[in-house]
Amino acid sequence: MNDVINTLTSHRSFRQYEEKQVEQEHLNAILSSAQAAPNWINGQQVSVIVIKDKKKKQELSVLCGNQKHIDQAPVFLVFCADFYRAKLASEMENAPFEVVNDADSLLVGATDVGIALSNAIAASESLGLGTVPIGGIRRRPLEVIELLHLPEYVIPISGLCIGYASEDPGLNPRLPKDAFIHNESYNEKQQKYLEEYNKLYKQHQLNKTNGQRDTSWTERISNFYKGSHYNNNYPDVPKMLKKQGFTCKDLS
Repeated sequence: MNDVINTLTSHRSFRQYEEKQVEQEHLNAILSSAQAAPNWINGQQVSVIVIKDKKKKQELSVLCGNQKHIDQAPVFLVFCADFYRAKLASEMENAPFEVVNDADSLLVGATDVGIALSNAIAASESLGLGTVPIGGIRRRPLEVIELLHLPEYVIPISGLCIGYASEDPGLNPRLPKDAFIHNESYNEKQQKYLEEYNKLYKQHQLNKTNGQRDTSWTERISNFYKGSHYNNNYPDVPKMLKKQGFTCKDLS
């Protein structure tokens, strides 16, 4: 395999970082890689907020669910779906701005962020840096919007810690390839793959934690997605969308 594929297939999430700054040249390359990502209609519906200030990182670590690695990482990036520039373009051309009334705008924004985020992760890892994406940026999004002065039509989707890793957490095993790859049409007979993966995942967790964590993948996922847990952690996302101008009238 070539170096790109080796980098991509060696991905792991790092949550411990050395007290060493990320070189500005490296950060510039990471941000350029993110900006070069493919995007819908070349609308460039992504903005990245670069956070280095210690106090602001501490505040964000709390807002994201007390994730201390945000504070510890020398750089924290906040990836936003951004239709603010599209709104300005519409005003400059005296055209109506209807995209935020369409639910597909949320898919467009989140997809474009995901692709840009992936580019940033790959670029970081190619430079010997460790990363971990932070979905918790949406836990208290109204406060994040205020802290980062995000204008209307801009919503925080994901954060990204970047730094020099102080320890290697190892690779997490993935689902069987047959669960991930579907030829010609979707294969709904997934349970046998989940049962197979549960054994692998449970053993990996036992080894990783010296026997302290004994749980299967389906136990972990079902616990996370059961109503009260998920809703309690991300209760303000609907309010955030409304506040930032995403009415999605076609869903009403």
